[in-house]
Parts: sequence; structure tokens; C-alpha cells
Amino acid sequence: MEAEIASSRTRNLVKIAIALIVAALAVVGYLSLSTSKPAPEVTFSSITGEKLPMQSLRGKVVMVNFWATSCTTCIKEMPAMVETYNKYKDRGLDFVAVAMSYDPPNYVLNYAQTRQLPFRVALDTQGEVAKSFGDVQLTPTTFVIDKDGQIIKRYVGEPDFAALHQLLEKALAA
Repeated sequence: MEAEIASSRTRNLVKIAIALIVAALAVVGYLSLSTSKPAPEVTFSSITGEKLPMQSLRGKVVMVNFWATSCTTCIKEMPAMVETYNKYKDRGLDFVAVAMSYDPPNYVLNYAQTRQLPFRVALDTQGEVAKSFGDVQLTPTTFVIDKDGQIIKRYVGEPDFAALHQLLEKALAA
């Protein structure tokens, strides 16, 4: 009889422990999804020589896209990035395309000019901007930053543009 009671108590304690673990994981998952992180205070150096501090973009929704001319996915997604920028720029979207440190500046300049990219293109010759954004290594990687300077989404690879546009609509309306 005592063995049955002890076994029953053990099963109940295991059930309680499992429930607590599930609840803890749910809380951690919720917080990781709902907690935004401030964008790093970097200064972009554009291909035209312009210095653009991140702080100067406050009050706008900003997309920061890390890319390279040697990245086939980056080149494939670029027309859709241009289309997205053109669709939302009059509503307060700003966009900075940051070329990776290994991308030769003359390739970046040539690409930006021949494709007539309508947004700022920055060089990250020392890789410090990529490091500041969480040591970006994979391209394309795109960050969406809200008007308060908080990173609200990070895309690694080509984004789902319909979902991206929904996110931009919401962020621009806020």
C-alpha cells in the first residue's frame, strides 16, 4: 500500500515538474518574441562619402540590408527590395544597403550605379557595422527597425515579401 502511495506521489510530482517546465519554456518563448532589441548606434559610410548616423534615422522605419555583389540571393532579392523601398518611402521608410567587408568597393559602386539603386548604399570595409548588428556573416540579412530605434525583425535569407510588407504597414502606422 505504501509503495502505491509513494508511486502515485512520484507520478504527481513528475506531472507537476513537466507542467512547470512547459510553462517556463512558454514564458521564455513569449519574451524572446515580444522583446525588441535596440539597433546599434553605428554610423554608415555611403558610397558617396556621406556619413549617416543611425541616430539620425529615428522617427522613421528603417530597413538595414547586409548584402554582397557575389551573393546570388542578394542579387535576386534586390529588385524586390527596390520595389519595397519605392512603395513605402513616402510613408517614412528609409533603407540602407550595407555591402559586406569582403565586397570590393568598385563592384558595389558599379552595381549601385548600373541598377540605379534608389536608397543609400553603404560600405562596411572593416566589418564593424556587421559586427555591431550581431556579427552578421550570412547574406542577405535584413533588419527592420521601428521609429523608436528598436529592431523588430531580422530576416536571414530572402524575406517573404508579403509578410515583410504587412510588418512595414504596421510599423509605419504606429
